[in-house]
This record gives sequence, structure tokens and C-alpha cells, in this order.
Amino acid sequence: MSVATLDLDLDVFSGPFDLLLTLILREEVDLLELSLADVVLAYLDHLEARDELDLETTTEFIVLLAALLELKSKLMLAGEHEDELIDMEPEQAAEELLARMLDARRYRAAAGHLRELLAAEHGVRFREAPPPAHLRRTQLEPEEASQDPTALGQAIGRLLALPPTISLRHIAIPRVSVAERLGHLRRLLARGASFTFDEAVRGADRMTVAVTLFALLELYKRGEVDWRQSESFGEIDIGAPGRLAQNGTPWGNGTHPGAGAHSGNGTPPAQRLAAVAP
Repeated sequence: MSVATLDLDLDVFSGPFDLLLTLILREEVDLLELSLADVVLAYLDHLEARDELDLETTTEFIVLLAALLELKSKLMLAGEHEDELIDMEPEQAAEELLARMLDARRYRAAAGHLRELLAAEHGVRFREAPPPAHLRRTQLEPEEASQDPTALGQAIGRLLALPPTISLRHIAIPRVSVAERLGHLRRLLARGASFTFDEAVRGADRMTVAVTLFALLELYKRGEVDWRQSESFGEIDIGAPGRLAQNGTPWGNGTHPGAGAHSGNGTPPAQRLAAVAP
């Protein structure tokens, strides 16, 4: 039901509410003589009789009544603020009422949008209100001995105590030094006979093989050893300087390896030895 069909029975007017608005805008009804409180009471009686509340219609009524209150207040203060009084034509007043009704509709649409957002977050919003009164009166008893200074000190002491050291004895970490392998190769050279690299590392792990290779390169750099490898990935013969050539097994190009000799396949000695590295 529209608010325009509201029937009024007042001292200065009797009829529908929309006709009252029209007469006020045409200045055929003196707004100063109209009691807006009686209009509100008549609308409340109308709502009670219908036993139904239409929010849209009620909002429209409130907007129209607010406009009438503002207009009546300007008329009542005309004697004191005559310069500030806006002389509005009926058409202008109708346009102002329409503009206010449109603003109210926009506010209702925004309120509906906010209501939908609030409903979408139902069950996940945090609580800002204090707990109920019966919960505020609840007091939890402290745990037994929780207020004992000795027990508290022991608990803090356990937190500050360092954890036991983790044993790594079950993790085997082979440790082989280059000096150790240098001594091993020198002992083999001291026997006076040549030997192969496989014989020097027989039964050793991968780490020992790699360190033995570094030790062999160190001896070669110092001029304490020569080697020979007839083919790629082939056997590496190791001996004292000049011993391999004296045994009748010349180097690939007849050049002493100490002078930068390569084997017959053109591979540098360091790269040929790297073939045995893990």
C-alpha cells in the first residue's frame, strides 16, 4: 500500500495524504496551522490497524514528513531570518521532494547491499561484544601447585636447559690426508720397481682413490715420479723418473713428461689421470 492513499482526518484537513501534500505545495493549506504530530499519530494508527509493517512505504512517509518539517521550520523562523528564507515555487518544492525521495531510495539500496555482505560473512565474524554475564562470573581454579615458586622455577629451568648432544658416531666420515697418501706412494717408489695406479689404491674407498690421485699429481709436479698410460682409460704405470724409459717402455712421443709430454692419443697427463677419479 502506498503512503499516498493514507486517509487523514485532521482539524485543518480531511482526505488522502497525497492531496494534503498537493495543497501545501499550492499554499492552499497553511503549513503553520497543520500539526505534523497528528499526521504521525494517524499513520501509526494506520499501521496498527493493518498489523503489517512495509519498510519501503514507511521510509517514503518519513522522507516526506522530514521535508514538511524543514519547510515548516523555515516558515516559523521567517521573522528572524527573512533573508535566508528560500521562496520556493510549488514546482520547485515538488522537485525537492522528489530528489529527497530518490536519495532515500539510494540509501535503502546501499543498506540492502551492506545487509547482503553481512549475511555472507555469517559464522566467520569475530566477536567484539563482551561475553555473557554468566560466563564473566565463571572463575577457573588454578592448577595444583601452579602457584608454587619452586615448581615455577623448576619449569623455567627445564626450558633453559640445553638439549643433549646428538651423537654422530653412527655416521662414518672417511678422513684421508694428502700427506698420508704422499707417504704411501713414496714407500712404493722406494722399492725400486714400477707399479700401477690400481695397485696403489687396491682395496681403498672412493675418497682414498681421489686423494691418491691428488698426491700423485703433487709428486709429478715436484719431479719425483713419472707415469705412462698407453691408451685412454688404460692401465697407469708409475715409477721413479727415468725408470720407465730404462725398462724399455718409451713415452708416446719420446718426450719426458716433466717437459709437458702427452701420450700417443694427445691427452695431457692430468686429464688422463682424471679418468680414474670417482
